[in-house]
Amino acid sequence: MADWLSRIRTQAPRHLPAADVLNNAHAAVLIAITDHREPDVILTRRADHLTSHAGEVAFPGGKRDVDDDDVYHTALRESFEEIRLPPEQVELVGAMPESVSKMGLKVVPVIGIIPHQLELVASEDEIDSIFRVPLRYFLETPPPDFTVKEYLGVRYRIPCYHYQGYEIWGLTAYFITDCFNRIFDTGFELVMPNVIGGNGTEGSDTRNVE
Repeated sequence: MADWLSRIRTQAPRHLPAADVLNNAHAAVLIAITDHREPDVILTRRADHLTSHAGEVAFPGGKRDVDDDDVYHTALRESFEEIRLPPEQVELVGAMPESVSKMGLKVVPVIGIIPHQLELVASEDEIDSIFRVPLRYFLETPPPDFTVKEYLGVRYRIPCYHYQGYEIWGLTAYFITDCFNRIFDTGFELVMPNVIGGNGTEGSDTRNVE
């Protein structure tokens, strides 16, 4: 078995966005991966009473504050607020390419490695539960379904994963697939080719387009 953490540490920094992308980001999330021979990825389920993204699976993270020095500060601050992850326990590996949320926010995912046995505590105000998914699952399990989204004329396949009763979809699933594809070359193509139908128009995809 390959040393997945070594590959994360060496490959992730190669995809660091340009300084202007990091400086102009509106929000950041932390992709926390545990320091173990069989690493886990830390995810949360947001509380049902929240006004946005209620009940959805997400990485810890949120909008930048004016006092945040950079996206790394944002990711660490939000992670401490949401799951009581001490910033000093996070080995920051690097930021990955941004994406735009359905609310129009430019979001940067930050990869960090944390102790495997570290106890995390959900904030009752924001988080319903904290759960772990083996990194192996995302690397070896093809997503059973996906939705199609279009942004700036480009169509994307957004995967949807199902793990122990949790549905992982949307921007969270996009970041998982994009980041791990860049690092591990998993082969899942997010960008869809433009298919031309017999009448000369772009063909349609019959999957769950929202």
